[in-house]
Amino acid sequence: MLNLGRLQVLCEVISRGSFSAAAGALSYTQSAVSQSIARLEVETGATLVVRGRRGVRPTAAGTTLV
Repeated sequence: MLNLGRLQVLCEVISRGSFSAAAGALSYTQSAVSQSIARLEVETGATLVVRGRRGVRPTAAGTTLV
């Protein structure tokens, strides 16, 4: 079963477009957000976001999961 807290983090990352913005909105550190996404990717067995210079965007799997 997927962790609901990590799903919330994924939703924030995707809606805000960055790990830092999601961390601020959730009152988490950027590291905690990054670790949550990494754990969720392990749980699902799929890459959920693509990290780039202009922020974060969801993969097809990430969009489906959200």
